Amino acid sequence: MTHTVLNVSGMSCMGCVNSIRKVVEPMPGVDKVDISLEAGRVEIDHDSAKVSVDSLKQAIEDAGYDIV
Repeated sequence: MTHTVLNVSGMSCMGCVNSIRKVVEPMPGVDKVDISLEAGRVEIDHDSAKVSVDSLKQAIEDAGYDIV
């Protein structure tokens, strides 16, 4: 299991947190998603053989947020 930490800008409310959770959690290989609105951080435990960090980043960016 790989633990990936992404700094995300553009999150301003719990709706943003839920939007990111909705796109990341269903991805194959994702085991756990922790999102800190205050810190602007998304932590993801995932199987790197099933989902790449680039795919996770792309899903978050496609949801309208920026990886910093």
